[in-house]
Amino acid sequence: MRDNKKIDNSSMDLAYNNIREILERARLNIVRAVNSVMVFAYWEIGRIIIEEEQKGKERAEYGANLLKQLSTKLMIEFGHGFDESNLRNMRQFYSLYPNRDALRNELTWTHYRLLIRIGREDSRNFYLNETINSKWSTRELERQINSLLYERIALSKDKE
Repeated sequence: MRDNKKIDNSSMDLAYNNIREILERARLNIVRAVNSVMVFAYWEIGRIIIEEEQKGKERAEYGANLLKQLSTKLMIEFGHGFDESNLRNMRQFYSLYPNRDALRNELTWTHYRLLIRIGREDSRNFYLNETINSKWSTRELERQINSLLYERIALSKDKE
């Protein structure tokens, strides 16, 4: 025989909140997984571009049209995310982070795009570590870079 008693609101609210939390975590994990896959894909694209440009040589030959040609074909099929400037970013990304295993799952492509613009390795590493430790969004990372946080900290250490 089925029990037709009404569920009290507090039990239903508790169940709802637990289910809601599970779904929110699942969504967050999906977004993180997609971001990681895209970061690895862009790293691979950067690797292929560098290997094709250099063809085993220490440095690429100047005047090669590879990025322009690739961009034209990729944009037709995959959209404007593959314009020349983004392909340059992918090439730079691979060149600054040649060890794929060292890439951090916590960082999105936008985080890495901001980091690769930082010329000094020590500064770039500082911002990378701070982003991970402080869980900075891309907006916060950009704000900290623009406020010259690393340089201000370095100056304050010099004064000590």
